[in-house]
Amino acid sequence: MPSILKQRAEEITRQLRASKIVVLGDVMLDEFLWGEVTRISPEAPVPVVDIKRESTHLGGAANVLANLLALGAQACVIGVIGDDFAGERIQSSVHDKSALQTDDQLIADRSRPTTIKTRIIAQHQMVVRADREHRG
Repeated sequence: MPSILKQRAEEITRQLRASKIVVLGDVMLDEFLWGEVTRISPEAPVPVVDIKRESTHLGGAANVLANLLALGAQACVIGVIGDDFAGERIQSSVHDKSALQTDDQLIADRSRPTTIKTRIIAQHQMVVRADREHRG
């Protein structure tokens, strides 16, 4: 795969800053639970993770939005979220990050939960991922 020259990367970044971009896609919340494996469960041969800290980040199309904004672009995201706490967190976060984001671009659907992808990480390795989503 050919590598991109620094000059070309700078040119693309300049053009990106002058653009207004709409991201359309699956909007979700990425949740991370960080901890240490302290023992194996007596119920099944699986690790027990002692959770030390938690973090959440914009996921899916909302993560693409966050990356574009970090590169200096003007952007907003259009998608569906649940009418729940996770949806409110996403809505609040994208409004804080993007001047172009409006209330009607994220549709809160009462019939479904906001998609949440939870990753449990121990000793710098993902142990398991749990998905909470509506696949209808």
